[in-house]
Amino acid sequence: MFSLPLRDNAELRPLEIWHAEEFAANQDRAREHIRPWVGPTFVTEDVDGARATLRRYAERQANDGARLFGIWLDGTLVGGVMFVDFDAAYGTCEIGCWLERAAEGNGLVTAACGALLDWAFSTRGLHRAEWHCRADNDRSAAVAKRLGMTFEGVQRELWPYQGVRYDKQIWAILAPEWK
Repeated sequence: MFSLPLRDNAELRPLEIWHAEEFAANQDRAREHIRPWVGPTFVTEDVDGARATLRRYAERQANDGARLFGIWLDGTLVGGVMFVDFDAAYGTCEIGCWLERAAEGNGLVTAACGALLDWAFSTRGLHRAEWHCRADNDRSAAVAKRLGMTFEGVQRELWPYQGVRYDKQIWAILAPEWK
């Protein structure tokens, strides 16, 4: 089984269909905190919804597309990172994340996203990785900055949430710019 230590009490592992109950419990703890910042199809309400989300990512990974990884802190799933989009033929990907409020501030997302970028650039030979976030999501933009990404622009009023349209930021890093 694949497991990558992020620090002494935290690790990154594939998040798979058999984790549906654990993922549903994570969503119960994180749902209201992450709902404004992640796509509406990612936020699940129950075990069946969690299983459907995990199945969707598993199917995409089987086709060399999107992938999903969990972050476990002290043995509890507290969030994760993913390739929201992954296109080996085009040499591009988009990475994203979610995290329970209680696990914030420990550098877990930055470390986990760094592992994804290392793999995408070094192992898979991708050329470009993107980070998309709502323009008012300062914590997310800070992760992009810590990863060395360049702010490329804003897509105006692209992100709908509760009847309001928010601007979306695009950040990116190219393989030659990665550490």
